[in-house]
Amino acid sequence: MDESQLSTAAEDALGVSVASESELDGGEVGRVHRVELADGRTVVAKTGDTPLDVEAFMLSVLDDRGLPVPEVFHADSDLLVMEYVEGDGEFGPRAERDVARLLAALHEESPRESDGRDGTYGFPRDTLSGPYRQPNPWTDSWVAFYRDQRLRFVAEKARSEGLLPAGLFDRLDALAADLDSWLPDDPASSLVHGDVWAENVVARDGEVRALLDPACYFGHAEVELAYAAFVGFGDGFFETYDDERGIDAGFFDGRCAVYQLYPLLEHLRYFEDDHYAREIGERLVELGY
Repeated sequence: MDESQLSTAAEDALGVSVASESELDGGEVGRVHRVELADGRTVVAKTGDTPLDVEAFMLSVLDDRGLPVPEVFHADSDLLVMEYVEGDGEFGPRAERDVARLLAALHEESPRESDGRDGTYGFPRDTLSGPYRQPNPWTDSWVAFYRDQRLRFVAEKARSEGLLPAGLFDRLDALAADLDSWLPDDPASSLVHGDVWAENVVARDGEVRALLDPACYFGHAEVELAYAAFVGFGDGFFETYDDERGIDAGFFDGRCAVYQLYPLLEHLRYFEDDHYAREIGERLVELGY
C-alpha cells in the first residue's frame, strides 16, 4: 500500500480527512505511519503482509486485562489504525522497573471462561510472533504445549527453510523429548505479552505509557522473564519483578536457557544469521545436549 492508498484507506476507515502523514522508524514487520487527521487527532496507521486484525485482537485482550496499550480505532487484515502514544525515546532503568511491575500484574491474569478455553495453556486463536504464525491450541500440559507448539514447531520450520543444520535439529529434538525433566507440567497459566523489548515500549520520564506489538498467549510466566534476559533487560527489571511477584530460583538453573531457545530459533528464521545457530548450540551445550 503506497502513501496515497494509505491516506485513502485511513480516511475510509475513520470517516475523517487526512491532513498529513509520515513514516515512523521501527516496525520490523510492516510499515508504520504517523497520520495527522483534519479533526486535529494524531493516529498511527500500520500496514503489512501479516493479518493486522490478529494484532488488534491481541491488543484488545491486553487492554481488557489492564496493560497499557494503544487504543484501536480500526482493524482489518490490511490496515490497523491506533492511538498515537507519545514517548520521549528514552528507555532506561526506571522504565525497565516499570515494565517489570506491569508484567508482574499481567502475569496474574489467567484464562477466563469467556476466552473459550478447553485447556489451560494456549489462546482463543493463533497469534503472530513477528511475521510468523504462533499456534495456540488449548492444551492441559505445559510441557506438551511448549514442546509441540513452540520448540518443535519452530525448529521444524527453520530446518525446512535450510537454516537449522540437521545435527542441531537432532540435539534440539533430544532436549524436547526430555522436556519434562526441565519444565513443570502444570505451572500457573499466565497471560504473556510475548515480545517486550526496548523498541516495543513507549515511555516518558521513566514511566511506561504503552506496550506495542504483542505476541500473546497463556503460558508459564517465566517465558517472559527469559525473553527479558535475552533482549538485555538489567538487574533492576528482575529485582522489581521479584519484589512484585517472585522469581523461582530454578528459573536461573536451566529453565531460562530452555525458554530462550524459542526466540533464538525465531531470530534465526527472521534474520537468517548463523550467529543465532551458534547461540542455539551454546545453549544446548549448557544444558548437556
